[in-house]
Amino acid sequence: MSKAVETYHPGLFDLTHKLTVEKHGHTALITINHPPANTWERDALIGLKQLLEHLNRDDDIYALVVTGQGEKFFSAGADLELFADGDKARAREMARHFGAAFEALRDFRGVSIAAINGYAMGSGLECALACDLRIAERQALLAMPEARVGLLPCAGATQLLPWLVGEGWAKRMLLCGERIDAETALRIGLVEQVVDSGESRGHALLLAAKVARQSPVAVRALKPLIQGARERGPNAWLAAERERFVDLFDAEDTREGISAFLEKREPNWRNR
Repeated sequence: MSKAVETYHPGLFDLTHKLTVEKHGHTALITINHPPANTWERDALIGLKQLLEHLNRDDDIYALVVTGQGEKFFSAGADLELFADGDKARAREMARHFGAAFEALRDFRGVSIAAINGYAMGSGLECALACDLRIAERQALLAMPEARVGLLPCAGATQLLPWLVGEGWAKRMLLCGERIDAETALRIGLVEQVVDSGESRGHALLLAAKVARQSPVAVRALKPLIQGARERGPNAWLAAERERFVDLFDAEDTREGISAFLEKREPNWRNR
């Protein structure tokens, strides 16, 4: 393992073997590691939420990449065996854990990138939707098949998918169960880049490395403004944009960024 890559120790909680974490420079690489299909279950969702809380407090982490272990699956979603007995209490608990984990991913203070290395189905796709950016390998297939088994998504897809691809394509995927390939996903705006098989992780890490050249304090201020348009019209955020611009002058990184530009050198960000 090179010096640029190290095992990340996120604290005194158990991520379980179903999630692994590495640190690549200022990027945390999270791998969904639950073979054979990298499905989500209770402990992994709790672990993801706890990990994100830790990353938000770590001034050395500016970005994160989420990918799946292996060559076939990013994530096939929830393990349906959890719901086979029809227990409503368990369904409510799992819906709460899915929502808490993926909303924490959506609200991560840095930049999050999904490296979709294979099938992204159901809540597996919802995990990718919760990220800021998505890179898919050419063989990847993306789908929201919940209605085929009498269910519906519970971790944001009914809201995030139409925002990205429009109501028509969202209905094709959610109501008709249509699977789409990576090229179609690129064309409709569901992913921002398509790469060859085996290359999504590397490209995602390269993109995340670009984030390290940005002021992490500025990124932290920018992200809620961009995402806020989902909830309110653009005009509602213009005053907040101006105020957050002024607020940045309280940050060490703002003074460092301006000084570095004027001195024609790379900035030394401290994330504060």
